[in-house]
Amino acid sequence: MTLRLTFMGSPAFALAPLQALIAAGHEIVCVYSQPPRPAGRGKQERPTPVHAFAAERGIEVRTPKSLKRAEEQERFAALQLNAAIVVAYGLILPKPILDAPRLGAFNLHGSLLPRWRGAAPIQRAIMAGDRITGVQVMRMEEGLDTGPVLASATTPIDFDDTSSTVHDRLSALGAALLAETLAKVERGEAAETPQSQEGVTYAHKIIPAETRIDWSRPAREIDCMIRGLAPSPGAWFELGGARVKALHARLGQGQAAPGEALDDGLLIACGEGAVRLLRVQREGKAPMDAGAFLRGQPVPAGARLD
Repeated sequence: MTLRLTFMGSPAFALAPLQALIAAGHEIVCVYSQPPRPAGRGKQERPTPVHAFAAERGIEVRTPKSLKRAEEQERFAALQLNAAIVVAYGLILPKPILDAPRLGAFNLHGSLLPRWRGAAPIQRAIMAGDRITGVQVMRMEEGLDTGPVLASATTPIDFDDTSSTVHDRLSALGAALLAETLAKVERGEAAETPQSQEGVTYAHKIIPAETRIDWSRPAREIDCMIRGLAPSPGAWFELGGARVKALHARLGQGQAAPGEALDDGLLIACGEGAVRLLRVQREGKAPMDAGAFLRGQPVPAGARLD
């Protein structure tokens, strides 16, 4: 059956789920997304990926800065929706918004709740060294990612995974899961399981102050940090007074003062063990493999990374 939906999402993670709902034949009455923001060297306002996708297909797009005003809530209710679908939208939904659709509001979240509620679940899972993650569809409540879970899909986090690779897998998994779950909701066949009150963790937004590499930390932690923050915002260090992002690494062996190069190939000593940097990015330059980086700026054994 065709449902009248609004889709509320902003980043690229939400594109595959939106496409899946369209492919399933549902009517996307309206898309809500974060307002356009300055981006790129010219700092021109750029719409979110979801906004751009919807506009290209002639779907109405709304970009309110808040949904707390009565006028916005009345505009939302006037859509006469069967359901609201939320995927990485970026705004809090007040109770009048949650209550307006006939079937309710449903969120596709990129973690296995109640672990990693909040804004940055994919990055936090990798940074914490989790070995498995997933996506879940939950019924939305007023609390932050606290609603009952209707469906789940899981994927391992491999030692070579970055937030980018896990992001892409979860987006694809979530697209299929969302379409299947919505069909069950419409038929009245979806079971809702309350979240456990144990094991709750919060995936707070990544802030700049936590992106600098502390070489005194164990190699395992630094490796997880590098992969979790890649490609953006990127874990970074200083070399010769210039900032360099570390975009990919693997665990190595060796011991020296933290931050000291153990060979000529970017094997860097940590508080415990070492990491070999495989892909880096100079400030203002494109990402490059370690070999290309070293041809332009050798880092001999004994050199210091800060």
